[in-house]
Amino acid sequence: MERRTLTPRPGWQRIVEEQGLIYPLTRHPDGSLRPYWDESAYYVFSLPEIEALEEAVEELHRMCLAAAEYIVAEDRFADLGITDPRVARAVAESWHRRAELPSLYGRFDLRYDGTGPARLLEYNADTPTSLVEAASPQWFWMEERFPGADQWNSLHERLVDAWRKQAGLLPPGGPLYFAHSSADELGEDLMTVAYLKETAEQAGLETDWITMEEIGWDRLSGRFVDNRLRFIRSVFKLYPWEWLTTDRFAGHVLATLDNGGGTGSTLWIEPAWKMLLSNKALLAVLWELYPGHPNLLPAYLDGPRELAGTTGYVAKPLLGREGAGVTVHEPGADPAVRDDPCCYQQLAPLPSFDGNHVVLGAWVVENEAAGLGIRESSGLVTDEYARFLPHVIL
Repeated sequence: MERRTLTPRPGWQRIVEEQGLIYPLTRHPDGSLRPYWDESAYYVFSLPEIEALEEAVEELHRMCLAAAEYIVAEDRFADLGITDPRVARAVAESWHRRAELPSLYGRFDLRYDGTGPARLLEYNADTPTSLVEAASPQWFWMEERFPGADQWNSLHERLVDAWRKQAGLLPPGGPLYFAHSSADELGEDLMTVAYLKETAEQAGLETDWITMEEIGWDRLSGRFVDNRLRFIRSVFKLYPWEWLTTDRFAGHVLATLDNGGGTGSTLWIEPAWKMLLSNKALLAVLWELYPGHPNLLPAYLDGPRELAGTTGYVAKPLLGREGAGVTVHEPGADPAVRDDPCCYQQLAPLPSFDGNHVVLGAWVVENEAAGLGIRESSGLVTDEYARFLPHVIL
């Protein structure tokens, strides 16, 4: 694994925007606009490195599914902050019927520097983003700048194939809707949904657009409807389950949830069982089940334990995106148990390449490793000011 610098292509911003990345710049607190898509450098991997990463990702995914089974079997929902019995029942039923429910993708965030095993930082299994840049612009960048090279990137083909294989699980009658929140100001959620909609159409599915705010409730039929009063039978939503089950329509969501048994009226993708994997408490459950595993970091729910005096630790809210609420505690600091439910994970500082802190985002489509996206940050926490850099296999 090596970071190399490169002169950006003339007109790079226009190029990546035409390829679907309409948010190539990030506005920083000082008001300046700086590249989010950053092709002034790139990462190089050897084929054996990528093969080892791919193997680790698929093993981690299998372990996460085993942890989900354990959470349901042992009724550990409270550890995930799921205290509403209705939600717990819906998640458990969804898990038991998972073979009947479409489930598309997820992203593992990994610490890796090329010298040891990749370590799991978290699993974004419900509403992962940075998909567009990983699947499309970095592939076309490679073809232009390094013709004949390779890249860990079969995302597009695997997504189309996944939709094609899972089409039979969708309820008949009506399109598969693709929804995001209109509160998304950057356009990242919009373009992620637009890209996934395109892959579904290439798989032969009938699709349609809707925002989460446009989804209506028809009191007479007791059904969710679109803005033309058509029943919504299936919908892919880039909208977290923890919001879907707590906002003002939560009762209707739970009452009409199609968990694959054909008794509900709306099938949501990703399915409700993804709540088991998109929660930072999963990290502690994994460590409980697989202590000492080379791809895991020690993690606990009741406090930092020995980590405070040895390696240091990171306190992570059970739910959240882009580093929100994460605090870093150096070795020797007094143990601090936060009031909000947290996962306390061993501090494993992100590797620094030329002063840039790097995290690998390894994608899974269905149950198979499918590609890699790389983000750099100035600090130890990968936040909304991180930059995306392409990679090649040489």
